[in-house]
Amino acid sequence: MTTSKSESLRNRFAKNLKSLRNSQGISQEYLAELAGFHRTYVSQIERGVGNISLDNIEKLAIALSVDPIDLFKL
Repeated sequence: MTTSKSESLRNRFAKNLKSLRNSQGISQEYLAELAGFHRTYVSQIERGVGNISLDNIEKLAIALSVDPIDLFKL
């Protein structure tokens, strides 16, 4: 299945990550600290330019106290 860049799973993940982070009122820096990452890594993921592993998706979900599937919802 081919999707346009605006519909890509990576971009959906990036948008949902940023939205969930903002809804909780936390900064990229604090999310990075909670998940054990550098702030620039979180920034790259939120902009859809970084490729993320399943393990790191899980770390972000735990840091945000959400189910990992919430990071992929439409």
